[in-house]
Parts: sequence; structure tokens; C-alpha cells
Amino acid sequence: MAQPATQHSTSVSTQQAEAKKNGAASDKASLFIVRNTWIRVPETTEKELTMIKYLSAHFATSSKQVLVAIAIFMTLVATPVMAHTGEGMTGGFLSGLAHPIFGWDHVVAMVAVGLWGAVLGSPAIWILPITFPLVMALGAALGIAGIPVPHIETGIALSGVVLGLLVAFLVRAPIAVAAAIVAVFAIFHGYAHGTELPDAANPFAYAIGFVIATGALHLIGILFGNFTRLSWGNWAIRAGGAVIALVGAAFLAGVA
Repeated sequence: MAQPATQHSTSVSTQQAEAKKNGAASDKASLFIVRNTWIRVPETTEKELTMIKYLSAHFATSSKQVLVAIAIFMTLVATPVMAHTGEGMTGGFLSGLAHPIFGWDHVVAMVAVGLWGAVLGSPAIWILPITFPLVMALGAALGIAGIPVPHIETGIALSGVVLGLLVAFLVRAPIAVAAAIVAVFAIFHGYAHGTELPDAANPFAYAIGFVIATGALHLIGILFGNFTRLSWGNWAIRAGGAVIALVGAAFLAGVA
């Protein structure tokens, strides 16, 4: 009876060795299990893996939220730094995707929109992040067409100041007022994107790129808005709003 046991042990060892070999061959992929659902994230570096685990542990309470966190992170890290040099459809899309992310005056305002929506709760949590990119696309069309709109840079900087303060003071404005404020500032951001369209880029692809990037930044704000569930969450959100307002003020004063 000892022989079958030995054969079984040998078989297990062989399987373990094979599994280890296969694992080594695919060490650039990671598997996550969230509520009995396996999620595969290809080409994951150690740094990206650490960030994904952090997002999953601190901001996600369901499989859908984990998927959103991973999608946001992979969208950001996958954007080429030199995207502005592209041409045609691909170059236009990548240029549009990169433009909001590499401008802090855009980043803080777009994160603030999602954060304020989370503070206000439903339905603002989805109305504001939808209103901003839709109206921003209109502003971009004005910029591409060369229709003059005054004080663009001032409006962008003010968006950071105003939205940051609204978050810092946890202002609960009526949904119509909140949407109107967001829409006004979206015109300025969209116009800036439109006027900075690279000559070789496809305008339609460029618009899709910056709308997707904007949506990702809104989602980041919404994720941080989940801090309200914690005992110290409101203070963290207030601090974040203050930082956003300070960044906007720095751009408004011309020191950033």
C-alpha cells in the first residue's frame, strides 16, 4: 500500500512544480478574488499591484467598486507621457486622454466635481459627473471653431477655488444650482482643451479622449467621497477641498 502513496506524492509534487513553472511564465499578471469573483489584471507591475490592493482595501465595498478602482488606476498609468506627439485617430485620442491629467488646474477641478457630488449624495453623485463632460465637450467645440470666449485661464483657476471651497465647507446646494455651477466651469475647461488641439490630431478622437480622462478624474473624487462613511471622513474631505482651493488660488495668482 506504500507504493500508491508514493506515486500520489510524486504526482502532487509534479503538479506543484508545473504550477510554479506556469506561474513564473505569467508573472506579469495578477489575480484578485473579490466576493467569490476572480478579476484578472494583465501586465501588472509591483508598484501597480500595491496601488490596486490599496484601492481595493480602502475604497471598495463591492466587486463593482473594485472594478471601478482598477479601471481608474489602469487608465491613468497606461497613458503615454508623450501622447501629444501622436497623429490621426490614435494620436488624437491619446492627446485628449493625456491633456486633463497633466494639467493640475484641470485635475483638481475635475476631482472636486466628483468629490462634491459624493458630498451631496444622490442624484448629484451622478448628475454632476455627467453634466461636466457633456458641457465641456460643447466648450471644446467652441475652442476648435475659434469662437472667442474671454478669461479662459481665470475661469479654470476659479473653478478650483470655488469647487474646492464648496467641498471644504460641505455646501449642500440644490441640485439645479450645483449643476449650473459645474456647467459654467466646464465651458472654460472644454474651451482650453479645444484650443490646444494638436494640429495633426483627429478632433473627434481628441474629444473622446479628454471626456474619458475627465470621467476617470470624477470617479477618483467619488471614491474619496466614500470617506464620509468613516468617523473622521468629513474632516478628510474638508481638508481635500481646502487643498483644491489652494491649488486653484495658486493658478489664479499666477504662481503655479
